[in-house]
Amino acid sequence: MVRIRALTTPDQGAGDTGPGTRGNDRMATLFRWLLRLASTAIVLAVIAVALVYYLAARSLPEYDKTLAVDGIGAEIEIVRDNSAVPHIFAESDTDAFFGLGYAHAQDRLWQMILMRRTVQGRLSEVFGQRTLETDILLRRLDLYTLATRSVAAQEPQALGALRAYSAGVNARIAEINDQSLGRGAPEFFVFDAPIAPWQPADSIALVKLMALQLSGQFRDEILRARASLQLPDPDRLADILPDIPGDGTAALPSYASLVPDARMPRFAAAPERDDPLSPVPRRGLAGASNVWAAAPERSAGGGTLLANDPHLGLTAPSTWYLARLQLQEGGVIGGTIPGIPAVMLGRSQSLAWGITSSYLDDQDLHLEELNPDDPQQYRTPDGWARFTTRRSIIEIKDEAPVTVTLRWTENGPVLPGRRFGLDRITPSGHVMSLSWTALSPQDTSLSGALRLMRAQSVNEALGATGLYIAPSQMLSVIDADHIGLKLVGAMPRRDRAMQGQGRLPSPGWIAANRWQGMFPDTANPEWIDPAGGIVGNTNNKIVDRAFPDHVSFDWGDSQRVTRWTQLMQGRQVHTRDSFVEAQLDTVSPAARTLLPLIGRDLWYTGEAAPEGTPERQRQRALDLLANWNGEMNEHMPEPLIYAAWLRALQDRLIRDEIGPLADEFDRVEPLFIERVFRDVDGAGAWCDVVRSVATESCTDIARMSLDDALLWIVEHYGTALESLRWGDAHQALHRHAVLGEVPVLRYFVNIRQNTSGGDFTLQRGVSSAQEPDPFLNVHAATYRGVYDFADPDSSVFISSTGQSGHFLSRHYDDLGTLWRRGEYVPMSLDEDLARAASIGVTRLEAR
Repeated sequence: MVRIRALTTPDQGAGDTGPGTRGNDRMATLFRWLLRLASTAIVLAVIAVALVYYLAARSLPEYDKTLAVDGIGAEIEIVRDNSAVPHIFAESDTDAFFGLGYAHAQDRLWQMILMRRTVQGRLSEVFGQRTLETDILLRRLDLYTLATRSVAAQEPQALGALRAYSAGVNARIAEINDQSLGRGAPEFFVFDAPIAPWQPADSIALVKLMALQLSGQFRDEILRARASLQLPDPDRLADILPDIPGDGTAALPSYASLVPDARMPRFAAAPERDDPLSPVPRRGLAGASNVWAAAPERSAGGGTLLANDPHLGLTAPSTWYLARLQLQEGGVIGGTIPGIPAVMLGRSQSLAWGITSSYLDDQDLHLEELNPDDPQQYRTPDGWARFTTRRSIIEIKDEAPVTVTLRWTENGPVLPGRRFGLDRITPSGHVMSLSWTALSPQDTSLSGALRLMRAQSVNEALGATGLYIAPSQMLSVIDADHIGLKLVGAMPRRDRAMQGQGRLPSPGWIAANRWQGMFPDTANPEWIDPAGGIVGNTNNKIVDRAFPDHVSFDWGDSQRVTRWTQLMQGRQVHTRDSFVEAQLDTVSPAARTLLPLIGRDLWYTGEAAPEGTPERQRQRALDLLANWNGEMNEHMPEPLIYAAWLRALQDRLIRDEIGPLADEFDRVEPLFIERVFRDVDGAGAWCDVVRSVATESCTDIARMSLDDALLWIVEHYGTALESLRWGDAHQALHRHAVLGEVPVLRYFVNIRQNTSGGDFTLQRGVSSAQEPDPFLNVHAATYRGVYDFADPDSSVFISSTGQSGHFLSRHYDDLGTLWRRGEYVPMSLDEDLARAASIGVTRLEAR
């Protein structure tokens, strides 16, 4: 038997340990300290999160309370119904507007202050270098100064409402400061900046900001000028920038011929980066909407009907804030914009009104020639004149301030040459100025909106529209017996000899190119009680007048109106529900028109291809599309295949012809595709790839484009075409303007929803057209309302997010859930109903 004896060294005693044991002790000690540190870090993190939550939650508004305030004559009650819609009851109109200002500031203070900073050109004080170009543009337009000058032009009643509203906003700001209510909104902790008191000029300025957000005519001029330099053939220019069918378009000179002796810059393309804080929309996102109305003889209930859904960029929170005010003339309820003391669309007991973007051409660009001997002068019809100038200092967070010299000509402000591609169409020795109706220092648009709220009949409402300046809108109104539709807003008077006809920048030193004042309001197109009993607008062409009485050459839609006409004329009489059905209709007339054209030589052709080959994938896609009715339903695969095909097709058609400029044509234009595949005026020439030896046919391009689209789909969604869902790609993204791109936080502040519809459906959802999510829904109906005067309190409305701008509030997105499902909330002026469903009553008492 072999015994193994433990070996020891002389200095090892009974209580000693070896090196391995000592190492284990050190590891254990290290582990204990790491555990303690980790535990401490976790505890500190929990404390930090709890502290942040506590501070953020402090700014959640309390709806059930009593507060003593200065500036009111008697008690005001703000009753929040179960959707957090405030019903404001007061003994005077001025007190009612005070209550609206207070309610807006309770729920949307950050939104209001952000919009005010935008129009003032003061974003960089908070956001730094990122927003400098936006600030420079707004300073050059000088909208806030013009708003300040417009205060004195308001009607006395409107001025009283503006002052009372401002006092209401300031009462909430004072309450936040006095009671340490978390600075009023969580964003103020992240972007610390002092809040100045609200003033009447601030509200007028926000109306001008809205005009900027809804105006796209000057960018269309820039694009047309750039395209004309690339496409000297006027027929090809007419293809890619098609006129809406109908007479009235006159021949245009080439852009280069307008300044024949000037050296034009070399063409280059560098599309601007999208910034949620920029108030200037990309092409195709300047504004849209639907509105239609039915007379009693076309209504099943015997009362008038009106439906309205204005389309704006999707944001969190929404642009709109639902509210009801009890005025001396009666109750008014509908959509308001925080910062503006008016129900912009909605109804009273006697009247309902809705708006759409009119696409009136209310902007013109002018080339201004600089004096080569004195660049402080520019050419006019009467010789050289000095610019009107003013220096403006822009403060920038964490950087030195920037001083900008603002310049104005007789035509308008000089625009920054680096923005919007202006440097690619401005010859050397020239600058570009802008004429625009919103640049009026006597802007009474807000007075018009407030007078409209008090109108009791269609005639009285349309009589108030002479006060509207900008933004121009199509206004539809109904009372119990009558319906009407009118273009409202100042309409520029142009000389018949104007060179660019408002479609191209024109030399500002030629008298015929300058505006000749404004048309009287009576010249604006108007329809009252038409024989057919239906009026409406989907941003379509409304008149067929020759220039200069044409209203516009560029309209927002040529497709939705065809579907709307079918739905309106498909019934003898309508109901509230049939109007709702039309608002939510997702059939694309563009798809129904274009698919038979582009696929006519591809359907059911060729032999069956082996599984797994591109040919087989193409055949499966064509089989699906052949049996599709054009409905852009979120649960179907066909809308995604169709949309990807059209996007790839247009890019293939134009890129070899216009190169990088194709990036500016990122939205499918159905009229262009139709012209090409019908070979209108030789438009089929776009199908041939000019840089290839072979002559490609339109069928070749259609087939190759479908393969491109399917390859893109496979890379993003896999090979199972039948399993595709349009809603997965067409998600509505309601993005928070400043926190929406912050890691982690964006999941709390942004709202994403799968949605139906598309660019050309009545339930409109415009795609972003930008990678990596080109079909993201970014522009849609942010408000829907349907008003039935057979039973006014059965009227309904909805907004796209919720009433609160606070992402910790349950009312941040609760209405958005209904909006996504196509549901509405009651739009009642019944006081008892509002109180019965109340979630809180705020009482403001005179101090």
